Amino acid sequence: MGDHHDDRGADSVPGPDSRDSESSERDDARAPLSRRLILEAAITLVDADGLPKLTMRRLGSACGVEAMALYRYVHSREDLLGGMVDVLIGDLHADQLAARRREDGWQDFLVRLAHGVRQIALDHPELFPLIATRPPEAPWVRPPLRSLRWMETFLATLLSYGFDDDAAVGAYRSYTTFLLGQLLLEVAARGPATTTATGRSPAAELPEYPQLFRLQPKLSQDQSAVEFEEALEALLDRIERVLTVD
Repeated sequence: MGDHHDDRGADSVPGPDSRDSESSERDDARAPLSRRLILEAAITLVDADGLPKLTMRRLGSACGVEAMALYRYVHSREDLLGGMVDVLIGDLHADQLAARRREDGWQDFLVRLAHGVRQIALDHPELFPLIATRPPEAPWVRPPLRSLRWMETFLATLLSYGFDDDAAVGAYRSYTTFLLGQLLLEVAARGPATTTATGRSPAAELPEYPQLFRLQPKLSQDQSAVEFEEALEALLDRIERVLTVD
């Protein structure tokens, strides 16, 4: 009886070895650092806080490492920006290929792809302008379908549906122009309110412009989804007329 002692107090306080073990387990549970993980973390940060607040220090913290550790995988801020664009466009390519069915026709391919690009613009409004403006892989590759792989897939798909070379190239040009113009306008319209050169908000100056003041309620209505569908339908009709003439 006298030799018995209570070990519960010792067991309740982890020693140095057990703390090291717990830390090691947490490190092991974390996904190994990779370029893909870093780029996905960067996209998440930009979506949450905006592109100007993306720094290597904040990105390193989000990945659980020091900022310098990132440079093994992303060599500069320019590489980081380009990598984020590549992830979004590459994932779109994989998703569209997975959904593509031969029996659906070229119209369905273009409609589904257009909605896929629009979803990127809506989900990542801070990054979509980068998709539109960063240099593509070749001068004749047009954003937002900005990679050689995407251009090959787009042209090969239309050619497989009976487009000739001129019709396929013309469709690529008109389609990418439509996507960029429509979606850049939509993203810009969803941005934060600005001030004029006088420092006043545009609304404060509207009384000086009677027609704008009168029509402002109509002009401010969000018709972007309807406009996108109508413009896409008109584009498909125009492409179809070109095919019929040929």
